[in-house]
Amino acid sequence: MNKITRAFISVLRNSTRTSATLLGRQLSYKSDLSLDKIYPNARLQLYTPPPPPPNSANKFSGYIPMDKLEITYSRSSGPGGQHVNTVNTKVDVRFKLAEAQWIPEETRQKLLKVLANKITKEGYYYIKSDVSRSQQLNLADALEKLRTVIRAQEVEVAAPSEETLERVRRRQERAARERLQLKRSRAQVKSDRQGPGGVDF
Repeated sequence: MNKITRAFISVLRNSTRTSATLLGRQLSYKSDLSLDKIYPNARLQLYTPPPPPPNSANKFSGYIPMDKLEITYSRSSGPGGQHVNTVNTKVDVRFKLAEAQWIPEETRQKLLKVLANKITKEGYYYIKSDVSRSQQLNLADALEKLRTVIRAQEVEVAAPSEETLERVRRRQERAARERLQLKRSRAQVKSDRQGPGGVDF
């Protein structure tokens, strides 16, 4: 075992060192702007948080299980130079709406009625996003679009009051009177343009 091999093995065994050197040379370069230097007390591992406990109001919590979605990436359209032709940044998210148990039952039934024209024959609902040139940002945008669609069906619209209904009825009657008045005035103008009928010269 030569000197270089022994030094390399000793460097690998000493995993606590942040900047490893081998024979006076650095094995890797670490910038001063690396995440462990900017956020020394943060966890740098990405993880998926567990689903929140179900609430008593039976409302959508905003949690979307990623394993229940089918996510595909493709080439994005629009400006962007040669970068657009080399990376898959467009995100297509689809899932079967009728089988989405992570959406409350009442909200899911409303979605099936509202989105009936946007659901495929196989029962898939599609959401796409290509607003940016980043795959992660497009995925986040698609998930936010999905949350917006779901939460829009959980907003309870208050029934209009009697005063509001009376105001709408009077507005409709006034619009109908104005329309008929305009129609009669136009008919009178047209009749005035015509010559006298039934006269034999």
